[in-house]
Amino acid sequence: MGAAQETATVDNAVLFEFLLRMGDNTLILGHRVSEWCGHSPALEEDIALSNTALDLIGQTQLWLGLAGEVEGKGRSADDLAYLRDGLDFRNVLLVERPNGDFGKTLMRQFLFDAWHYVLLKWLKSSSDHRIAEIAEKSLKEVSYHLDRSRDLVIRLGDGTVESHRRMQAALDDLWPFTGELFIGDASDTAVAAAGVAPEPASLKAPWDELVAETLEEATLKTPADGYMQKGGKRGIHTEHLGFILSDLQFLQRAYPGGTW
Repeated sequence: MGAAQETATVDNAVLFEFLLRMGDNTLILGHRVSEWCGHSPALEEDIALSNTALDLIGQTQLWLGLAGEVEGKGRSADDLAYLRDGLDFRNVLLVERPNGDFGKTLMRQFLFDAWHYVLLKWLKSSSDHRIAEIAEKSLKEVSYHLDRSRDLVIRLGDGTVESHRRMQAALDDLWPFTGELFIGDASDTAVAAAGVAPEPASLKAPWDELVAETLEEATLKTPADGYMQKGGKRGIHTEHLGFILSDLQFLQRAYPGGTW
């Protein structure tokens, strides 16, 4: 649990925004990864990716459940996941990128895992004890996600000529979507001032270090920083999110209030 024992003073609307961003990232990436179920190149990878997706969806229930509690309008985690439109989602664009081939999926996972790991380590000491508790639980799962995605990026990057080519292509394609992870706004500044979460930019150095070490071992070339795509944290998404939501939300939209 985090060092502080009392919830910091921060506007509930701002805290709600932060929790949506956390929950939407894990929800959308969890759904993306789940698309590999039954389609992975090996049974072991099929099981591993399915477990990763389940972990991310489990974390989503915690983040969005707390978001609904903070909002105070009676919305549950299910309501927030299934009954919002695309403009209301706050996930970064990286997690909604198409899976592509197996190497691209792993590269996307690694780039996100490295950021997720660094962020959750910080959040364990959040001034909001509820966030600290979720972070502590989630960090155990994300540590495994990072170990696995990092290992596979190295093995494929430093593997055959073809696997190396594919991993470098995946890295080059996804790199322009990593900058959004470190771009802050007024909401980020407010939660940081209250000790609830870090300023996004403060996570860049440890993320850079972790990614650079991995890419060097994988014999992959770090792309040059250029224009970075952004907008997801403000509800401005690519066309890919709409297709994800049409799949994710179909049952609840078609049969409102349906339960198992």
